[in-house]
Amino acid sequence: MMVPVILAAFLAAALLPGPASAHGGLSNYTVGETWYRGYDPSTPPEEQLNKPWLTQRQWTTIDPLFSPTSPFLACNDPGTPPPSSIPISAGEVITAVYYYWLHPVGPMTAWLTRCPDDNCNAVNLTEAKWFKIWEAGLLDGTLELGTWYQKSFQRWDGEPGMWPVRLPEGLGSGRYIIRHEILSLHVGFKPQFYPECAHLKVTGGKEGKGVEGEVPGGYLKVFPGAYDQDDESVFVDIYSEENVNTTTYVIPGGPIWEGLGLDSEI
Repeated sequence: MMVPVILAAFLAAALLPGPASAHGGLSNYTVGETWYRGYDPSTPPEEQLNKPWLTQRQWTTIDPLFSPTSPFLACNDPGTPPPSSIPISAGEVITAVYYYWLHPVGPMTAWLTRCPDDNCNAVNLTEAKWFKIWEAGLLDGTLELGTWYQKSFQRWDGEPGMWPVRLPEGLGSGRYIIRHEILSLHVGFKPQFYPECAHLKVTGGKEGKGVEGEVPGGYLKVFPGAYDQDDESVFVDIYSEENVNTTTYVIPGGPIWEGLGLDSEI
């Protein structure tokens, strides 16, 4: 049974001291007016794992992953599955809530994978096939001095950063894992990956073929495997002389497939 949580309770919790001053992470999710609690790496695991309100996979530290070949790149370390899922309709908006986010440079992406037999707990995360449903990167200006979506997403007024993503209208009903990833590029040639995952129960979608039958194979990615060690969008020095006037950036992971009726407008 899923237990929704009220906004006021989370805003109060956000004022509590914690370790998030170093980097940041995805704390909670909202669908409509309902808030769903995520995992908190500063709280003992035994107080969270297997609790009926938990919808997010476990992540034990706010520190990033540093390698695109990390076995935890899909859903962070250790990625232990939660007991519950967030109910949501195809075409509805899910918002990821970050109480702290300190980095200003790099792309943000959102992904889905469908759980075989509607059993997300049994998914092998290193073999799951993900498709990208949302992305944002450099909005204007140069790599170093321009505005990235990641920077505009930051909040310094005590309010949480809100990252809304609309599920595709043509998504099939069933169980999915949603993956949010922030890739920070503020240190030259040393990318920092911040992935977090939650389980979804999607209703109101079309019935029929699974994702692999709907999404062309070229749009399906695995983590690790989606990023190459020589990917210039991942391993980049935004402060280098050669990039001083660079005003374009290709978001890694390939393009979004629009075939599921994706509408990125929120």
